[in-house]
Amino acid sequence: MSATRNLVMGVGALLAAFAYALAPAIAEPISYADLLARPRPVPTLHAQYGAAPSQFGELWLPDGAEPRPVLLMIHGGCWRADLPGLEMMAYAAEDLRQHGFAVWNVEYRRLGEPGGGYPGTFEDIADATDWLRKLADGNKLILQNVIALGHSSGGQLALWTAARRRLPKASQLHGENPLTIRAVISLAGIDVLYDDRNERPGTKFATMDLIGLPQQIIVGPKGLASGTVELKTRATGARENLAAGAAIARLAGS
Repeated sequence: MSATRNLVMGVGALLAAFAYALAPAIAEPISYADLLARPRPVPTLHAQYGAAPSQFGELWLPDGAEPRPVLLMIHGGCWRADLPGLEMMAYAAEDLRQHGFAVWNVEYRRLGEPGGGYPGTFEDIADATDWLRKLADGNKLILQNVIALGHSSGGQLALWTAARRRLPKASQLHGENPLTIRAVISLAGIDVLYDDRNERPGTKFATMDLIGLPQQIIVGPKGLASGTVELKTRATGARENLAAGAAIARLAGS
């Protein structure tokens, strides 16, 4: 059986398992507080991938001695430290563990705590992802077909860590040998951010800088009148006025 077929089957099994795990919640929605009030399952081990309090993860290992397919799990919460963290995903992690997946459920620095935001949040996700190499040997983890699963803002971070290999060397977040992510499952992911709030432009720009988006398309009245948008690249600070189609093509090829 080919590696591609194995990967497709793995993603299919993961989606089925996750749908099964969430079936009661879909039928009867509950609040964060109600979920966290339930008895929390216990992970196999806790591991620090950095020195900061939030730089840790929980590894959930299925029973048995055979090699285990790996799922990197990234929680959401609008990148904010005042909302629940990886504990929200513990229940799904346990269900996936029971279905044969090794789950690396990671915490990371967020807005509202030292180092949270750009670039710290992204550095943590990168370090947590690559930490799987240190966990692999003693826990029989299969790293050839790692799947990243993220919820809400975690969906954006899952997509980002899968695309790290494409970061230019000039980027502050460039790494020499990032772990390959073969597939991403974004659950209600904040994958593209469109800020249409009735706020001053400076407020919107400040918000985007806090989140740390590598590239921004800025649409304004003058640009609309001339059929152009402004493309801003965070790593270099470059700003370009381009036709909308050209800006999209640039992003697709970046």
